[in-house]
Parts: sequence; structure tokens; C-alpha cells
Amino acid sequence: MKIHRFVKMTFTEEGLTPFLEVFENSKEYIRNFPGCLSLQLIKDMDEPGIICTSSIWESETALENYRNSELFSKTWANTKIHFKEKAFAKSYKLLHWLG
Repeated sequence: MKIHRFVKMTFTEEGLTPFLEVFENSKEYIRNFPGCLSLQLIKDMDEPGIICTSSIWESETALENYRNSELFSKTWANTKIHFKEKAFAKSYKLLHWLG
């Protein structure tokens, strides 16, 4: 079953630009990680410091493989240092995807 993963991140004012650079440098690697079917970066319309990622994975196993990878470890380490508050992450079973 496909998994839809949302991660909401709130950045400090000075941390937003460095995060966007981290994302720019890693997005193709994440998107091409085995089992990743799509990746989006979404900015809150009202709160400029809130950014979300939305990704679709082939399975829970594929998502866990990514979360246990060196790619994730390095990317997350370079991301979380810019947080204003703790990130919120949630996974959902994808019932329909018209992609």
C-alpha cells in the first residue's frame, strides 16, 4: 500500500534560506531514492516560516529504508538546525492517487 508522508517544519527567519538551499541540493536524490514516487515542497500561504514536504512512497518499507539511510541522516541534520520549533510528521495510507 502506498504511503503519503507529510512533514511540517517551522523555521527561524534566518534559517529559511539555508533550508531552501539544503532542499535544492538534496531534492533529486530524495526523489530518486528507491520507492519514492513523488516529492513536493509546500509553503504556508499565511506563515512564511512554515514549509511542508509531501511525499508518496511505494510502501512503509520504502519510507523506512529512506528514513534509515545516510541521505536522510545528512539532510535531516542540516535541516533541523534551522527549526524554530519541533517538526510535525505524519504518514497516511494512500487510498487513491490520480497522480
